[in-house]
Parts: sequence; structure tokens; C-alpha cells
Amino acid sequence: MHDRVPTDEPLSGGLKQRHLTMLGLGGVIGAGLFVGSGAGIAVAGPGIVVSYLIAGALAMSVMRMLGEMSAAMPVSGSFSVHAERALGRWAGFSVGWLYWFMLVVVLAVEATGAAQIAHGWVPGVPQWAWVLLFMVVFTATNLAAVKNFGEFEFWFATLKVGAIVLFLVIGTLAIFGVLPDTDPVGLTHLTGDGGFLPRGWQGVVSGVLAVVFAFGGLEVVTIAAAESDDPVRSVARAVRSAVFRILFFYVGSMLVIVTVLPWTVQKAGISPYVTVLDSLGVPSAGQIMNVVVFVALLSALNANLYGSSRMVFSLAERDEAPRALLKVAGGVPRRAVLASVAFGFVSVLLNLEWPDTVFLYMLNSVGAVLLFVWALIAASQLRLRRRLEAEAPERLRLKMWAFPWLTWAALAAMAVVFGLMLADDTARPQLLWSTGATAAVLVVAGVREVRARRA
Repeated sequence: MHDRVPTDEPLSGGLKQRHLTMLGLGGVIGAGLFVGSGAGIAVAGPGIVVSYLIAGALAMSVMRMLGEMSAAMPVSGSFSVHAERALGRWAGFSVGWLYWFMLVVVLAVEATGAAQIAHGWVPGVPQWAWVLLFMVVFTATNLAAVKNFGEFEFWFATLKVGAIVLFLVIGTLAIFGVLPDTDPVGLTHLTGDGGFLPRGWQGVVSGVLAVVFAFGGLEVVTIAAAESDDPVRSVARAVRSAVFRILFFYVGSMLVIVTVLPWTVQKAGISPYVTVLDSLGVPSAGQIMNVVVFVALLSALNANLYGSSRMVFSLAERDEAPRALLKVAGGVPRRAVLASVAFGFVSVLLNLEWPDTVFLYMLNSVGAVLLFVWALIAASQLRLRRRLEAEAPERLRLKMWAFPWLTWAALAAMAVVFGLMLADDTARPQLLWSTGATAAVLVVAGVREVRARRA
């Protein structure tokens, strides 16, 4: 299988199996679940459970496709490299830069969100100082050995997973009336208060739009696999262990939330986890969840810095980014880390100074980029699977389910989500701005392709 990708990965190993397993589990558990799910419940009611099942099934299919390709060909550029191998240089260039841009813009939201929480705890320290502190700490973490990143993410993910498991236990006990001073809830709130689908299937569809992007982050585990001690086995194990557990955490949480309390008490912007815990008399529930959300934001910030630096490093390896970014010290692409951090700092400054104008346009321009990335992942998997079956079937350690039908079904589902966003007044600006950003990158990729052929 001829390609321009180096066969020897210059980055150091150091990530253990436990790091990748927890990264696979914790990578998609973020503030989108702990806080953002309130908006989904507000539009779908108990039907949010179905919304999460649909969005989760799509995300898990993409994760399985990624796992198949990464187990067969583990490289730090992950799906950008796979896209180049499958579809051509234009695809690798486009998906790599789009993903990098998305990470460094979203990083600003995470840094600002974490700083707002910390400022609430220590009002004497201004918000910008907290942002600076977080950026410096995680820059240092990512400039050091990769195992430091792995350790940070391991403990972050452990806390997030532990918080969800504890919530599921408390909520289940409350449903059956086992907790002190509680009566069995039964299915009253699940089927009462307007029924299981109070807003009909339109509510479920709106719920999918509200929650599907919360699954972003699952891609990082396949990027990190290249720096593990045994990339092939590690990524296969991490994907297998993560797929159904993530779905269980998401869907299980929503089921508990809409069963314990009427869906009408949930409000967008307020964590439904806090609302449930407060109703059960759990002391300091709000502060406990604040800590969990704070950790989730810092975890995402750390993972995004890592993922963006590895992606731009991989692009530089393939002459799709400045070669100066290839400098590696101690097995870490330090210039790639600093380049990503520098743009991240710019994004943060824009978010602090012009959150409702300049930064809003930037955020809208990456709003639907995740779907474009997922679509290219699916298209790449369709091509590469056939090639691997013909040329190197022994590399297929982890296979996509029901190939090729489920891959085509996932692509069809993404097309439906695009259509729904176009029809939705709230989501349409994100889709249009993201389409514009994607078109701009595709134009640059096309120009580079034409020049390369003429050279």
C-alpha cells in the first residue's frame, strides 16, 4: 500500500493500555453531557433517551470505523492519514486542517468555561488570570513526555466516569425508593407529563441536533494510539471497551434523569444532574457537579491541545503544513504543540474580548465541522476496508460491524442531520458558516493539488 506516510513513527511511545482505555471512555464525557443535555431534555422530554440512542449509535459507528483503520494502520495523524490513503491528498489535507481548526477554537470555550467556574470559587483572581494559568499548565504538560498527558487524562477520565457511575447508583436507588425519605417513583415521570414523547418525533429529532455534537472527542483515542507501547492491540482494546460503555453512561444517565423528575423541571443551561441531586437532598450537589464540570472542561482542554498538536505534526510530515513543525524533542513535537497553543491563545483572547461577534463567527464556522470530519472518516473506511481485504487482510484486527451496510447507514444518517440543521433556524447559521469554512479549505486543497501536478 504505497503512501507518503513515514512507516517509522518518530514520536515516543509511553501511553499504557490503561491510559488509552480511560481516554476512550472519558474522551467523549464532557460538559456537553453534564450541562448541555439540559437543552436536549427541554426540547425532547423523556424522548431524549431515544435522541441519545440515535446520536450515540452514529458516534459509536464512527468510533468503530476509526478503530478498524487505526488498528490496521496506527499513525499519529489517524483519520487525516487514512483519508489521504483512501481518497487522495486533498482529503488528508482538508480533514486534517478542519479538525485542527475545530480543536483550537473549541479550546477557547473550554478554557473560558473552566476559568468562569474557578473565578466563582476565588473571585479575587480575575478570569483572564485563570485562563492564563490553565493554558500554561497544559502547555507544559503537553511539552513534557506523552505519558504525562496520559496520566492527566487517566485521572480526569476516572473522576468523570466515577461521577456518572455514582449518579446512576443514587438515581436508581431513588427510583426504587431505597434512599432515605424517598418513595418509589416508578414510571410516573417517564410516561406521565405528556407521555414518553410529549413533543412527538419532532422533539426527538430536535434532541438529536442538541446532543449529537456532545460525542465529539472520541477521535483522540485513535490519534493517541500511535504513541502507545503496542498500538495495534491497544487501540483495538480501547475501542471495544469504550463503545458500549459510553452509550450506557449517556443513555443510562438520561433514563435516570427523566425517570426521577418530570422533564418539565429541566432548564437549558442548568445541569440536569444538579437538578436531580438537589431534589434528592444530596448536600452541596451544585458544587459537586461544578467540580465535575470543571474537571471535564480541563480534560477536554488537555485532550484538544494534544490532538491538535499531533494532527498538525502529521500534516507537516506529509508536507501539508510547514516543515518547521517537525522538530521533535524527547519524543514530543514541541513546535507543533506551541503552534497549536499559540492559536488557542488567540481564540481565548477573541472569546474574552468579542464573545458575541468575532469569536461567535469563528465558533459557528466549526459548529458542524465534526460532521464533515465524520463523513470523510466513513468514506475513507469504505475505500480502505476493500483495499485491506485485498492486500493485507491480516491487518484487520478490529472490523466494522455489518460492513458495508452500517457504514452507508452512518453516511445516510449524517446527511439527514445536515438536512435537519439546514431546516432548523438555530442550527442553520452553524451549518452555513461551517460549510463556508470547509469550502475554503477544499479550495486551498484543490489549488495545492493542481500545483503539485504541474510541478
